[in-house]
Amino acid sequence: MRLRTLTALAGALTLSLVTSCAQGGGTGASSNTVTYWLWDANQLPAYQACAKGFEKENPGLDVRITQLGWSDYWTKLTAGFIAGTQPDVFTDHIQNFGQFADLKVLEPLDDLGIDDSAYQPGLAANWIGKDGHRYGAPKDWDTVALFYNARMAADAGLTPEELNSLSWNPEDGGTFEKAIAHLTIDRNGRRGDEPGFDRHNVKVYGLATGGGGYGDGQTQWSNFAASAGWDYLDKARWGTKYQYDSGTFQSVIKWYFGLAKKGYMPPLTDYNVQSNQQNTQIAAGKAATAFDGAWMISTYAGFKGKDIRTALTPVGPTGKRATMMNGLADSITKASRNKAGARKWVSYLASDACQKVVGRYGVVFPATPAGTEAAVAAYRKKGIDVSAFTEPVADKKRFRTFSYPIASYSADMTALMQPAMEDIYGNGKPVSSLDETNDQINLILSQ
Repeated sequence: MRLRTLTALAGALTLSLVTSCAQGGGTGASSNTVTYWLWDANQLPAYQACAKGFEKENPGLDVRITQLGWSDYWTKLTAGFIAGTQPDVFTDHIQNFGQFADLKVLEPLDDLGIDDSAYQPGLAANWIGKDGHRYGAPKDWDTVALFYNARMAADAGLTPEELNSLSWNPEDGGTFEKAIAHLTIDRNGRRGDEPGFDRHNVKVYGLATGGGGYGDGQTQWSNFAASAGWDYLDKARWGTKYQYDSGTFQSVIKWYFGLAKKGYMPPLTDYNVQSNQQNTQIAAGKAATAFDGAWMISTYAGFKGKDIRTALTPVGPTGKRATMMNGLADSITKASRNKAGARKWVSYLASDACQKVVGRYGVVFPATPAGTEAAVAAYRKKGIDVSAFTEPVADKKRFRTFSYPIASYSADMTALMQPAMEDIYGNGKPVSSLDETNDQINLILSQ
């Protein structure tokens, strides 16, 4: 998922004040203006183009777009809900959806006639609240793949075909761990699978670190856990119990963070959510591979002097590959001053009219099949192969796609899981410690 911060999510707990004090409109909205917020600067031009098309079809309505960085976005949105300065429409993330829906700051969208079959499978259903009402119109989707430095792979004698045929297991790591070990090089030039390898003095790590992964591990351990047959919750959506106490999950986590102990993955201290993420490590030549999301395709492709390619996630013990399939949506705020205009704008955003335009910019995969096709064509025109991201969506026999955990109190879950996972990764705490954390989370969830 995109960059995240806990402060904005924790601040969302104060949103219970919203329904009593927010009156809306601090954004300058009026009967002929629709205010719209998004966080991705790369997508801004595409949505500016959509706004022009919308305004042409709806004379007298103007769309005013505000783009903010991820951290500022959620902080300002949370403050806006409280102060009445929220936009009419905003780009919503499934991570925050449960909290926003519970706090009743979102406008139901049942009357928009969103048809699940009009979008990539599962995207529309994820935005139905516990109360049965829709609160988001599908916007885009993403999956996770293995980015790799093609020159480093070739120097290690690994072909693209081999990297696309990797498998893993929590006992010995399978061919995936063998590949990561061989891609690792210490400061004396020894590879991770060679005698004398010094795990304390590594020059190039086989796998970049994405940190502890919080409670979702989207670009860290999620594909391994899911390909081992594990699920976050007891139900696909709005579950009542998290399953971080599962033996299967804990065996995956022990193996995954064990890669750092072996010297194949950087220690937790090398990771910084602001300045040293997976892509930064790849760009600096400090890591040969990294699991990352489709929203980062253009970033990796833009690294000068580096041929960065992608491979499928490895096959797990279940015999399938797995990847989280996340999807953003557009939501209308409950206190919007221009709900009529907002509904028209959200309907347009969710239509092929806009999604094909967004797809042609080649920065994200829009939610409709036609939008996705336009994006694939745009990437192809740029010389970028995106099949590692699209194949999991098209081939359910070989791939398992799963959603970000959808449940109430997601901010509380994240706040508890972040230090718990970092303790295991960075401080060597046993994975069995997740039993207590899981109990704490489920106690909150049962309220």
